[in-house]
Amino acid sequence: MKKRNEGGLVFSTEHGRMCPGCHNPVAECSCSAPERPKGDGVVRVSRETKGRKGKGVTLVTGIPMDDKELKAYAKVLKAKCGTGGTVKDGVVEIQGDQRDILVPLLQQKGWTVKRSGG
Repeated sequence: MKKRNEGGLVFSTEHGRMCPGCHNPVAECSCSAPERPKGDGVVRVSRETKGRKGKGVTLVTGIPMDDKELKAYAKVLKAKCGTGGTVKDGVVEIQGDQRDILVPLLQQKGWTVKRSGG
């Protein structure tokens, strides 16, 4: 049997997409922002080419910062490497194989850094 209290308005022509938790428009959502799960305290630097047509990117995961600080720190890392990149779901992606440059920079911040994969 279907519960009546679950569900509700998903889309409104007046407001657009609606949050399933608080039933407000997504832009005015009053639910707590989803937080990334805490890692094991190790920052991992790896290289990946999957899904990028053979072009390699360097992935930096496990940086203990919130989204706003992480985006600003990613900008600093990209400037030090002299390449582009982005931040997606708490993972910093930097174009090219930049592991040799990134590991010492991350260790200067006092974090435990490991090169993972290959």
